[in-house]
Amino acid sequence: MQPNPFLGVVLHWLGGLASGSFYVPFRGVKRWSWETYWLAGGIFSWILAPWAFAFLNTNQLLRVISETPENTFWQCFGFGVLWGFGGLTFGLTMRYLGYSLGTAVALGYCAVFGTLIPPIVSGEFKSTLIQSASGIWILIGVLICVAGIAIAGYAGRTKEREMPAEQKQATVREFDFKKGIGVATFCGIMSACFAFGLAAGEPVKAITMKYGTAPLWQGLPVLCIVLLGGFTTNFVWSMILHVRNKSLGEYVSGEFPLLRNYLFSALAGVTWYFQFFFYSMGETQMGRFGFSSWTLHMASIIIFSTLWGFYFGEWKNAGPKAVRLVLAGIGTLILSTIVVGYGNYLGASLG
Repeated sequence: MQPNPFLGVVLHWLGGLASGSFYVPFRGVKRWSWETYWLAGGIFSWILAPWAFAFLNTNQLLRVISETPENTFWQCFGFGVLWGFGGLTFGLTMRYLGYSLGTAVALGYCAVFGTLIPPIVSGEFKSTLIQSASGIWILIGVLICVAGIAIAGYAGRTKEREMPAEQKQATVREFDFKKGIGVATFCGIMSACFAFGLAAGEPVKAITMKYGTAPLWQGLPVLCIVLLGGFTTNFVWSMILHVRNKSLGEYVSGEFPLLRNYLFSALAGVTWYFQFFFYSMGETQMGRFGFSSWTLHMASIIIFSTLWGFYFGEWKNAGPKAVRLVLAGIGTLILSTIVVGYGNYLGASLG
């Protein structure tokens, strides 16, 4: 299959839209504890959706999983477990910082670690990336992405300084900058483990293609394994919270609007999964520097989550300086996706 980096950029933008939007349906959940709706949505995110779409679009899924080398399986699963710590704290990041600032800080760390560590570990960074024009363009795009994330984060900090406490609490009810920054930092570093899990899953892709799976769908079985690890972490932590908060009965209690809550949680969960559904397709289009997909994914998430932040009024009472900064950040991130796409295009055209 001939790579098409520009199609890949579009697919990554769709994935970013899904990721930047998944938390919106959770706003429709009424009176459930955080751990209840997080786990209810997560069952769709990490179990039902990935296995359903993998069964539909790949061949011999169970046989592929069974033939996966044990070392590969546990690497993918283990990185999924570590990513799970980042995934469960992402919800806390949203609670304390809101869409715009929380996503910028968390994904800033995630973008840097998730993009650069895999090629450094594999030796590709030194052997080919910095030795080619296409690789240099991709690195420039990564740096532009980091700059865009920094600008977006500074915009959020500027807004936090300019707004009175009561206004911040009106848009983000549990706003706490210091606590939020700490959670977002941990979240971003641990979330980068997802990229490591995908990189470890290359042998799984080879096996599924051996059974006739189309190249576009080769990443779906890898997602099943990595997300199984992520589910494990989130399940254990949610159970701990259920015991601590005595909230386990919320799943069946008639005191809550159960049908509504399950529907919105399911919508949030499936929307979340679509980020990696599109990611796995986009990665197949990026050519030999597929690791750059992570930068495109992070940039797209921040763009769309920031736009949601505007929609929900998080920037309504921000000063003109903060608004100018966040718009500059969005523009810089858009530029980064174009530059990374161009670098991959050069790599594909030069073979």
